[in-house]
Amino acid sequence: MPENASAEPLAVGPNISVVGDSCSGKTTTAAALAERLVLRHVELDALSWQPNWIPTPDEILLEGVREAIAEPGWVIDGNYGRIVRPLTWAAADTVVWLDFPLRITLPRTLARSWRRWRTRELLWGTNRERLWEHLLPWDRSLIWWTLKSHFRRRKAYAASMTDPQWEGTQFVRLSSPAEVERFLADVRLVEPKAKSA
Repeated sequence: MPENASAEPLAVGPNISVVGDSCSGKTTTAAALAERLVLRHVELDALSWQPNWIPTPDEILLEGVREAIAEPGWVIDGNYGRIVRPLTWAAADTVVWLDFPLRITLPRTLARSWRRWRTRELLWGTNRERLWEHLLPWDRSLIWWTLKSHFRRRKAYAASMTDPQWEGTQFVRLSSPAEVERFLADVRLVEPKAKSA
């Protein structure tokens, strides 16, 4: 079952942040959650990348995020912890953490990158997958980035679950695709509880 501080683990508030490693299924889960609960879906990658893989400047990215979450009733997916997480988590009622092991996410990364490259899938504007980037040991490689960030992110998110800063935020920790399926099948929407000042 999901690891959750709430007495009702399947009841979530209307503002939801979905986080986790690359290829853990954040966007797919967030889209399914938004459809089930009739909420808006916001994909941080779409706000973060301009054509030709040019990163959106921090100020413009934050402006886009603020606009996206200004009205309640959203599911936002992506980590972007350095600048975005303080904003999204402060507004979120629920954080859904896809805490999958590397044995699941790394093969998914390879398969997705191959598929996107082979089909020349269009990503966020005019961007297309560049397979060779993922085969090199640098931060533009999703494989390298996942290996480098997995344990650090897991430690940080686990600590966040008991951090007084997020005391009014509900955490749902899902550790396998099967847990995600059960969560999506049973989740329901409730009005958020008032957060302490």
